[in-house]
Amino acid sequence: MNIYIRIFTFLFSFIAAAQVFADEGIDALKKSLTERLPQYEASAVDKTPIEGIYQVIIGGQVIYMTKDARYMIDGNLIDLSTKKNYSEDAMSGIRLSQIEKLGEDKMVVYTPETIKHTITVVTDIDCPYCRRLHSEMDQYMAGGVQVRYIFMPLKGKGDYRTTVSVWCAKDQNEALDLAKGGAELEAKDCENPIDEHMSVSRGLGVRGTPAIILQNGSMLPGYVPASKLIAELASLNLSTAKSAN
Repeated sequence: MNIYIRIFTFLFSFIAAAQVFADEGIDALKKSLTERLPQYEASAVDKTPIEGIYQVIIGGQVIYMTKDARYMIDGNLIDLSTKKNYSEDAMSGIRLSQIEKLGEDKMVVYTPETIKHTITVVTDIDCPYCRRLHSEMDQYMAGGVQVRYIFMPLKGKGDYRTTVSVWCAKDQNEALDLAKGGAELEAKDCENPIDEHMSVSRGLGVRGTPAIILQNGSMLPGYVPASKLIAELASLNLSTAKSAN
């Protein structure tokens, strides 16, 4: 019995020491970051499977650094044996957090009678592929896909003003349908979240529109045909089945 107690004590001590060592590495990197990059604040620092390399989240971006913050690696960290993308996993969490923080009440939402899936689309009213995606809204509704829009106007002040007019319209969905169809809207102004939308879009890592964020936080850059996306949502089992009522 005593030998088992000794083995257990040894293993417990070893695990505890390893944890302390890992924590010391994280603490050392946090300290180095404040010294080398005082203008930036890391929202999270975690160890990676590579000894001496840590995952750092700064300003909604994932980077990798040595604990002395001397070396930085900008790119995806992928385990080729398991195909696990550590960077994308981290970014998925960031996207979901930022979307949740924005809140559905600050989006223009198209809701089917029964919600099976939800996608969040970063859109620009004038971009051709954004309009193509929007033209398939009936397919999304028939497929039970709730579409939530975050706006990222990319074509200057005119595009921005049109986006504000959509938000300030009495019927936002109708106004957006008209604007996506190329109609010129009556100019309107009101308190709106469009600047916040643009900030969130950058934090999501969006570089062009449309960008489609799925319920698991993964992002599909660019246009995807509605039929293909609905099938992919079903295959991924990303379901939030509920009645819109």
